[in-house]
Amino acid sequence: MYNLGCAVWELTLACNMSCKHCGSSAGKARKNELKTIECYNLCENLAEANCDMVSLMGGEPFLHKDWHSIAWCIKDLGMKLAFVSNGLLIPQIIDKIERLEPSVIGISLDGIKETHDSIRREGSFESALEAIDLLNDRSIQTTVITTISKTNFKELPKIKEILSERKVNWQIQVAAPFGNFNPELAIDKEEYYASAMFIVAENVKNKFSDLPVIGAHCYGYHSHILPKGKLWNGCTAGISSVGITSDGSIVGCLSMGNDRYFEGNIREQSFVDIWENPNSFSYNRNFELKDLGEKCENCYYGENCKGGCNSMSIHFTGKLHNTPFCLRKIEEELLDVKPQKKRK
Repeated sequence: MYNLGCAVWELTLACNMSCKHCGSSAGKARKNELKTIECYNLCENLAEANCDMVSLMGGEPFLHKDWHSIAWCIKDLGMKLAFVSNGLLIPQIIDKIERLEPSVIGISLDGIKETHDSIRREGSFESALEAIDLLNDRSIQTTVITTISKTNFKELPKIKEILSERKVNWQIQVAAPFGNFNPELAIDKEEYYASAMFIVAENVKNKFSDLPVIGAHCYGYHSHILPKGKLWNGCTAGISSVGITSDGSIVGCLSMGNDRYFEGNIREQSFVDIWENPNSFSYNRNFELKDLGEKCENCYYGENCKGGCNSMSIHFTGKLHNTPFCLRKIEEELLDVKPQKKRK
């Protein structure tokens, strides 16, 4: 059976921003979001499935009227708690957050003031920094999340300057063309590779001591040149992670953003039954080499890489197991590095 490391739960689709790269097109709550009693039952099911951590996001999770009691339910059932937030409401609820002792809180920061505010809303840059500083003051581990596109790609060094004196982790991820995002603003392969080099250079420089910089699952895949770090062992959707929508649908990853990948709804069957169903998440659990797309089918690492991040694969190529954003492939195409022969 598969060990569930993290459930990413879209607590509500309601949001106090309307970000230009939002894959969920968040703003208004879904018409039929889970009632609080259903949320409690879901928490019990997640605990029964031995889920290690539950990460509450949105929309904006702190707009849910019962976010606090649901968060305590998660904690009381012995699971770790995390949040992903835009930071706007944190000053009003910082005492409640501190008492919950979350493992980590993710705060979005997408550029210098003018850029961040243009992507999210006026005044949101200062709100994000205030939230980061408040969390720091309360010794709550914080990860700043930056979603890059052509709009803010060149600002990574400036964002680093903003964060360098703050005790935070920094996660960089790629904006994918779905939801609110304009596909014309998606970064190209050269920009992707440059951002990967930035991540590697910063990690080598600071050795994870002052500003740990990491790439999300949209980064990596067996580079010929860059330091290996952790080898990629395939998309985790339905293997060690799962996504939950605010109306109770279960999907391998919320970033996949497509209804055809829903495995069921907790209003129709329990989460445990969905998770333990041998036919669930078949695209990952029953993966075979023949499932690789044309961009990955001849790769030496195809068997364990499984074509990289499936969210990137779907949104950029329309297929699973077929990401075009692969460091190894980019090096072979752009830097004339000879490909390694496919395993027999």
